[in-house]
Amino acid sequence: MQDFKTPPNNTDAERAVLGCILLDTTNRSGDRVMDICLSGGVTAESFYDPRNREIYGMMLEMNRASKPLDMVTLVESLAVAGKTEAIGGVAYLQTLYDQTPTTAHAEYYINILRGKHLRRMMIERAAKVVEKCYDEQDYPDPQAVLGEAEKTFLEIGLNGEATKPWSAAIEESFKRIDAMFESNGSTFEGLSTGLTHLDERLQGLKNAEMIVIAARPSVGKTSLAMNIAECCALGMDLNNVPIKSDGGKQHPVMIFSLEMPVEALTKRMIAGRAHVNMWRLNRNLCARNEKQMLSNNLFQAVSELKSAPIYVDDTAGLDIMDLRARARRAKKQHGIELIVIDYLQLCTCRDAARQASRQIEVSMISQQIKAMAKELKIPVIVLSQLSRANEQRGDKYERPKLSDLRDSGAIEQDADVVFLLRRPSRTPSDPRAADETLAIIDVAKNRNGETGEVEVNFFREFTRFGDREKIASGIENMQTSEPPPVGPEFVDDPLL
Repeated sequence: MQDFKTPPNNTDAERAVLGCILLDTTNRSGDRVMDICLSGGVTAESFYDPRNREIYGMMLEMNRASKPLDMVTLVESLAVAGKTEAIGGVAYLQTLYDQTPTTAHAEYYINILRGKHLRRMMIERAAKVVEKCYDEQDYPDPQAVLGEAEKTFLEIGLNGEATKPWSAAIEESFKRIDAMFESNGSTFEGLSTGLTHLDERLQGLKNAEMIVIAARPSVGKTSLAMNIAECCALGMDLNNVPIKSDGGKQHPVMIFSLEMPVEALTKRMIAGRAHVNMWRLNRNLCARNEKQMLSNNLFQAVSELKSAPIYVDDTAGLDIMDLRARARRAKKQHGIELIVIDYLQLCTCRDAARQASRQIEVSMISQQIKAMAKELKIPVIVLSQLSRANEQRGDKYERPKLSDLRDSGAIEQDADVVFLLRRPSRTPSDPRAADETLAIIDVAKNRNGETGEVEVNFFREFTRFGDREKIASGIENMQTSEPPPVGPEFVDDPLL
């Protein structure tokens, strides 16, 4: 019977890995085996035998300090650190070297080492989860324990990356900057929004960023978020042209729709992409030849959207920890590159339920969303309601401000980018109220770039945004193409 009290280990493989490193660096003056270890995430904790752990730890220190690594230098470094006796003396090091005839099988030994370490980590973390399951006093909510369990095991699957060396971070950033020089401005860091002028200001939706789209009800925040998600998933902008910045590549998108059912989302997305006015179609206001054209457009839109890597979770009242667990799972299974949450105020937080304060709860939800963006290293778009403060300030434009973000100032603090969306046509006192297609995206906060207003088109009958061309005089053109007719009785969709 297998002894479960002894953690999985293979000390022979550990000695073989150390011997390969010594043999490789001594005979060839190279560090191929050490590079394989580093790229494979092998750390000192990967070794079960304390002697081997100490030896590999010293090898890592010497590698980071760019010191030559061979038998002589390793013995000297261990002696200076006072660890020679702890590793069994020089004789043990000589045994490692003598018993390794070749480095040809180094990768095989390393895989054994990593496999045993992975099993030990799973046992250790599972034991902690079991303890929490029994401790009902400190962990009364089993769903919270389940969320922690999913998080801790998915971290293992994502390799639980350690702190990146400063030199590596500098090198990686330089490569991105150098790529911008080579591209002559045709590419940018993040994912495209599908709106040219917005991309110019943002340089894309960047990894690990929390992007907030805020607006009053029925202004179009859900439509904007869905348009961006569609563009990312299809690799095409809102004019159905492949996005140049990444060659029209499709990016998997996860949508958490806490407000609308998936059927409503898909219906809206199909109608918008096909440029079909559902209001007119439902009321039989379309001519026969027009219906034929619209039918062709619908089939084309359905064909394109069916192949889009979009995943929707429309669970209502989702707890933020459950949402994070589902996002981790989607990242692992589908390689999600963008998350959309519609919307923040409909999330709940079990940990804050006892505080009896909505402001504290929203603050904790906002913090968790930002932490999720950093953990998964992808942009997260979250929608948020605005208060009525902009309507009560006496400003004829009724421009919203960052301070209008509803329920908590933590949203403003945690967000990397904040869009404040408004449509002048909804404000009679605005001088541009007659322009039905004008929508203004005010980039009120941009931690890593420019702020300022971006004017776009919004066709409410399609719930679809589009670029607003600029002309030499500086006045914005009304639209890039002739706007579709709008029914005289058309009423704004409350779910925009």
